Amino acid sequence: MRTIGVLGGMSWESTQSYYRALNEGVNEALGGFHSASIVMESLDFAEIETLQRAGDWDEAGKVLADAAMRIERAGAGCLVLATNTMHKVAPAIEAAIDIPLLHIADATAEQCRQQGIQRVGLLGTRFTMEQEFYRARLEQRYGIDVVIPDDAERESVHRIIFEELCRGEIHQASRERYLEIIEGLQARGAEAVILGCTEIALLVEQTHTRVPLFDTTALHAAKAVAWSLEGSNKP
Repeated sequence: MRTIGVLGGMSWESTQSYYRALNEGVNEALGGFHSASIVMESLDFAEIETLQRAGDWDEAGKVLADAAMRIERAGAGCLVLATNTMHKVAPAIEAAIDIPLLHIADATAEQCRQQGIQRVGLLGTRFTMEQEFYRARLEQRYGIDVVIPDDAERESVHRIIFEELCRGEIHQASRERYLEIIEGLQARGAEAVILGCTEIALLVEQTHTRVPLFDTTALHAAKAVAWSLEGSNKP
């Protein structure tokens, strides 16, 4: 089993979902008392959120790259960045380390391809929905058409993430708002919807809607587990 590096804390609410998913995935594959070999660093999200609001992505990239180097020095063989939004600075992180970064958009796109999905809706922070770093990777590398909510809907999605989900607050009214937006994306031709913020799966699950959902946290963790167990002797 190879050691997975996890860079988390953005927010810790979703990072704990990663920790559970990684350990459950390894245990499901190997059985017994097996759990994942993990090196984790969890950042103070307040610092990162301040840089996000200021648009200081260069400094945010430096902070995450420094943390990634510490994870590599601690013995990790790959890096999982436990957040969608901060993949905006993935190039800065990749330039600072020698181990592979398992990109969250790749894990999601691979699942889309497996299911024959060609047009998807995307929910996430405003940064993820509106900027090119995530959408362009899906479109240019995988040929997947991406649909995003309208401006008022994007504001709702973003606000609920930061004011509620990152604080561990789950409200039925917010769930209903998300489900309304998901149905709207389907009406615009989306064959499935990507939950492109690691906190969204805390609010919306597949049981809440008939629209196929891609939980990026679960898909990303599964990719990391597969990497860790590659070449292992499974029972």
